[in-house]
Amino acid sequence: MRLSVKGFALAGAVVWGVGVFLAGLLAILEPDWGARYMELLGAIYPGVEGTSFGAVIIATLYAVVDAGIGCAVFAWLYNRFAGPAST
Repeated sequence: MRLSVKGFALAGAVVWGVGVFLAGLLAILEPDWGARYMELLGAIYPGVEGTSFGAVIIATLYAVVDAGIGCAVFAWLYNRFAGPAST
């Protein structure tokens, strides 16, 4: 079985992007919990500072690109190691 590189990348990007966006919104609503989460995202994604809505949008954009590239590489490597497609 082979993976669709584009499909896997899009699915991963959407799932991670939605997760980061929702967690960022929760960080705005509950700063005690969310400040540490946004600090963690700030350590991973440059420009993400604080718990503002702008920081959540920036983190979400970084997350979508990050997950899309990471999942595309994963699917491509999987397909390379899986060998030729069987029918």
